[in-house]
Amino acid sequence: MPNSTTVLIVGAGPSGLVTALSLLHHGFKHFVVVDAVEQGENTSRALVVHAATLEALDTIDCGEEIVAKGTKARSINIGNRSSKLVSTNLSSLDKHTRHPYALIIPQNLTEYILGEKLKSYGVTVHRPCKVTSLKMNENDGDLTDVVFEDGKIITAKYVIGADGARSVVRRMAGISFTDPKTGEKGDRITNLAQMVIADIVYEGGDKNDLGFLATMSPESFFLSMPLPNSFNDLLAENGQEVRDQIYRIGAGVPLVDGEIPHSPNKEYLQNLVDRFGPAVLSSDASVNPSSTPVRIKEIIWATRFRTHSAIAEKAFTRLGGDELQGATVATDNSTTKRGGIILLIGDAAHIHSPAGGQGMNLGIRDAVFLGDALIKHINASTSQPSSIDADYILREFAEERHKRALEVIAFTKNLLSLLGTQDKKISWLFPISATTVRDWVMWLGGKLSFMQARMAWAMSGLGRR
Repeated sequence: MPNSTTVLIVGAGPSGLVTALSLLHHGFKHFVVVDAVEQGENTSRALVVHAATLEALDTIDCGEEIVAKGTKARSINIGNRSSKLVSTNLSSLDKHTRHPYALIIPQNLTEYILGEKLKSYGVTVHRPCKVTSLKMNENDGDLTDVVFEDGKIITAKYVIGADGARSVVRRMAGISFTDPKTGEKGDRITNLAQMVIADIVYEGGDKNDLGFLATMSPESFFLSMPLPNSFNDLLAENGQEVRDQIYRIGAGVPLVDGEIPHSPNKEYLQNLVDRFGPAVLSSDASVNPSSTPVRIKEIIWATRFRTHSAIAEKAFTRLGGDELQGATVATDNSTTKRGGIILLIGDAAHIHSPAGGQGMNLGIRDAVFLGDALIKHINASTSQPSSIDADYILREFAEERHKRALEVIAFTKNLLSLLGTQDKKISWLFPISATTVRDWVMWLGGKLSFMQARMAWAMSGLGRR
């Protein structure tokens, strides 16, 4: 690992890898990528790549390999436990994009594909390299010394924080990370305040009935979808051979159930499927319409989490410089810049609920556009007199990504509120449950083509790239 570089990318998840690939697309190679974990330690986590993200990846020639390994979902079926309420047909996107679908592909497979492409350029991701602190370089105030756990120091002009929700780069730069209370209904407590997701294998039942299933109930929201066979191939390459079809399941766990176990076991997950999943997945033959029980045979991976949102106060700053220099929104006309440049993308810059599968998508788009902004800033800094302020390029980038993040957070909060509607009476005047009204509205909306198109457009991200 070198002692210095122009750009240091901290984090080799999708956002960090795409930043590197975006720089390479623009012909820039003077960067270093580091990550705190060993290769292969990442799990499947995020699962969907939407149209806007695939289009962004296409601009840096990285979309085709990912599309080839994923499964194209052209409709999303949502129902209650016994029947379908609405099917969101994504074909309405045909006139807007060459990717009129949601691509189902686990995050670690996406990372593997991006990592292999980076290797093809001769780039190595340095692992495990855990950043512990940042400090201004003693000899040049416009550079940052990045200190690692083993004592190694890399000096960089630009430090990109792509190191996740617990970003060390963000914390060392002194950037706050809080929930932007939108004042919308999505800020209310829902049935999805805590969730569990898992990759599992089913046994029993008709595999043709076990497609993309999203189920709403008075107490929860449940999701089950098949993962592409390429995921089995990736697991086998890492020494975990699974011959059967793997499914991703996810469910909200009511707070009255208590805290979700740290490592949910088969019995715990089966209970969630039986309580909140569609009847066709029930392990009770008397409930399952096929009269054949479906059970969880194997757990590949499972985790728990709380749904919450947060956004970095600013996505661009200069380490140790005047606080105004890094303001995300405020105008800065200062021409005397001191301090190395810090930029945040992906989960280091914003997090939100998994509703709608927007998180990884927003981070990847951050990264694609950051590559372009960095090249413009590097060129402007070297070609223009020092009296000219080139930082407006990064301020504009940060402003735009901040706005997009706020839009996505508001969207996911509202979607979470809809899917996790609590089973309460609307009022004493209308003694009908809120979940019943929600189901009626969704059923009616699914019958209207313009509502179908609006839902597809909102999920695609094409209106907020």
